[in-house]
Amino acid sequence: MAIRNVGVIGCGLMGSGIVQVSAQAGFPTTVVEANQALLDKGLGAIRKNLEALVAKAKLDEAGKQAILGRIRGALSFDAFKDCDLVVEAITENQPLKNETFARLDAVCPPHALLASNTSSCNITAMAAATRRPGQVLGLHFFNPVPLMKLVEVVQSILTDEKSVLAAYEWVQAVGKVPVRTKDSTAFIVNRLLVPYLLDAIRVYEGGLATLEDIDQAMKLGCGYPMGPFTLLDLVGLDTTMFVAEVMFDEFREPRYAPPPLLKRMVMAGQLGRKSGKGFYDYSGK
Repeated sequence: MAIRNVGVIGCGLMGSGIVQVSAQAGFPTTVVEANQALLDKGLGAIRKNLEALVAKAKLDEAGKQAILGRIRGALSFDAFKDCDLVVEAITENQPLKNETFARLDAVCPPHALLASNTSSCNITAMAAATRRPGQVLGLHFFNPVPLMKLVEVVQSILTDEKSVLAAYEWVQAVGKVPVRTKDSTAFIVNRLLVPYLLDAIRVYEGGLATLEDIDQAMKLGCGYPMGPFTLLDLVGLDTTMFVAEVMFDEFREPRYAPPPLLKRMVMAGQLGRKSGKGFYDYSGK
């Protein structure tokens, strides 16, 4: 199936990035938000990103205007009636996602693929909420979407192979590198990354070394671009704890359980860069 028109639900950090890369690749892209204020904020972020590319001479003014011309904002799911692919990028809440997919199923054309950008929720449950379970899959982009090359293409036990292939080709068309994975909690990257981050917290909690020395050791010893605590602050401690709790609930393995320090920092509102303080202090930056 050829994907020509794309829809995105949610114009937040991830949704706006998906809209941008889709439109940059030449796809007419419709984004739906819950209200006008959120929509305007997301579209403004896209415009700002494109203007930054113009300033760096990576895009000319005509190209910027052409990309913006391919983006349409709306407040109703009815705007998806001509879409071949709709990507959901709303909050990580399983019941809400299931309800969203049921609503999408009612308005999207019969041939349309329905995808979720989830990093931890159950794709099979979303598929079961529709009358087209074979056309439901995961497309897990990484933050920041315009820069990160990877997309996990997630196939549930209900997803048709032709749907996976169509989505895989679209991911390549928007300039990303797809990897295939089954619908199992946290997929590939988070299944490996989250235990590493939790272990780093446990090492620090146990007094083995300072934050700075642990970060430096992993950067220089393993060649990682940033240490675990810098990454935790970037991702968000609340996000990490949420994914860890989902993984622990699924597998009941101690290595997935959030350490006490992580829980207390989230309780205290120390969530990382977005709150101004996490493992490091960003209030003066």
